[in-house]
Formats: sequence, structure tokens, C-alpha cells
Amino acid sequence: MSQTIPFFISIPHSGEKIPELTPWLNELPEEVLMSDVDRFVDVLYKPSLEKLEIPNQMTEWHRYAVDLNRVPEDVDADSVLGAPKKSGSHPDGYHWVMTKSEIKIMPKPVDQVTHQKLTQLIFEPFHAGIRNHYKKFKDMGCENVFHIDAHSMPSLGTRMHRDPGERRADIVVSDCLGKSCHQKYRDLVIAAYVTAGFKVGYNWPYMGGRVTEQYGRPSLGQQAIQVELNRSLYMDEKTKQLLPSHKAVQEKILKALAYLKSELPKLAI
Repeated sequence: MSQTIPFFISIPHSGEKIPELTPWLNELPEEVLMSDVDRFVDVLYKPSLEKLEIPNQMTEWHRYAVDLNRVPEDVDADSVLGAPKKSGSHPDGYHWVMTKSEIKIMPKPVDQVTHQKLTQLIFEPFHAGIRNHYKKFKDMGCENVFHIDAHSMPSLGTRMHRDPGERRADIVVSDCLGKSCHQKYRDLVIAAYVTAGFKVGYNWPYMGGRVTEQYGRPSLGQQAIQVELNRSLYMDEKTKQLLPSHKAVQEKILKALAYLKSELPKLAI
């Protein structure tokens, strides 16, 4: 039954493994190293993915090495030697130079060879996996494929965010300002998380990232949407440790995804 529902989830930012090509990351204290990672998002979603048999795409690699919600061209002179974009244009780009808390983490730009090696090691396998999920369902004759790109977010925006100092909703749903999916799918995703008990925001402060931008092609039957989860619901944002409340969040996610799976077959687009 699960294979007949063309629905899958990607989680690009929960990996914590540091590649040998980025040794400077090993020198960072944990509270800095984990400050922008979507830590525990895989833990929160995994029970639902297993119970509901939802296909998924994850990574083991740390986003500071390669950010999978960017593209290889999202680099500047601070992150890759010889990059045409000026210094400071991509501090939190494909290779992170600075955290969202404005702590510099990359001591010097990598060379082009290292950039390409990191792309082959981290970026290509993850995105090949996403493309394969779409292809698999299309090959089965599915007219529409439904995709959630799952993330987490700080409870308050920093100076480097669009909403500095603002307290955020439990969930923020983003569709690249209406471009990455049909509005019926957007409304269904919002309804699913609201029904599960979350307070949901839409397209603020996040409007969708490179994953939804790349794969969201409603005219081609590729319905992609980004879902951000407020970290204060399940973790201590200072120590980056899991709180007992994460169990309740897991249950809510299960309710949301079960609702989606039950309603998607009825969705007429």
C-alpha cells in the first residue's frame, strides 16, 4: 500500500559526520559545531518513517562541510579559491565560512580540487537519491510525486536571519512563494501539522531553499515543500541536547504524516 502513495521525505541537515577534507571542523567546540545543524530531526522523524513506510533520503555528513540545501555555485572568495563571487556574499553557503551566530569557522578558503571532491562525496549521492525517488514513482505511472524537505530552526531569529529577535511558530511551511508545489498540496501539508497540534507559519522567515527550488516543478508533477521545526520544542538550544519533550514531538509528527498519507490519495490536482 505504501508504495502506491507517491510521497517521500528528505532530511539534508541532520548529519554530523565530518569528512577528512574539512579538518578545521574537528577543532570546533560542540556548541559551535552543532549550532546550525538540524540535530535530531532524523531521530524525530525516523519512527514515523518506519511505521508508515515512507521512503526517505538522509545524509551522514555535516552541513558545514557541504550544505545540501545549497548548490555548488553558492560559494564566494572566502570559501573557495578563485570563486567569482565577492568575499562575504555566501558566509553560510555551500561550504560554511561563518555560523548564523556570526562565528567564523573556516580559517581559509578551500581549493577547487577540494571543492570538487566534497561535491562528489556529499552532494552528488544525496541529490542522486532524491532524483531516484521522483523517477521511481514516475516510472510507476504516478502523475504527481509529493515531497517534504524536513528541517529544524532556532526558536528566535539571529542577526543573520530575516527575522532577528522574532519568536517563531512551531512549524514553518515554505513553497518558494507558491512556486514549488500546487496550492492544494501546500494546504494539505499545513492542515496535517495543524491537526497534529502544531502552530504553523507560512513562508516566513523561510521561503524555501535550494532543494524545494530545484525539485519543486508543479507543472511536471513534482510537488516539493519545505517544513521547518522549532528546536525549542524538543532540545536545549544552548547545550544542543535532546529534551524529554521530544517524545511528544515524535507523536505529533506521526499524526501529521499519517494524516498526509491518508489524505494524499484523495488529492485531486
